[in-house]
Amino acid sequence: RLRRAQMAQIKVTLVRSTIGCTQTQKDTVAALGLKKINSFRVHEDTPATMGQIKKVSHLVKVENI
Repeated sequence: RLRRAQMAQIKVTLVRSTIGCTQTQKDTVAALGLKKINSFRVHEDTPATMGQIKKVSHLVKVENI
């Protein structure tokens, strides 16, 4: 079996409320797995994930792990 190279991981934390945001921004936050303020998820650093983060960059904090 081939071992897949380990990709960089990032920690995404919701730091602002989605109240007053557009529905697509709310859907993006939900797709990232974030529900409440200060909830966080660890994701792979892929172009798709970074595109989602860019869309809601004013609501989240991103840290490299």
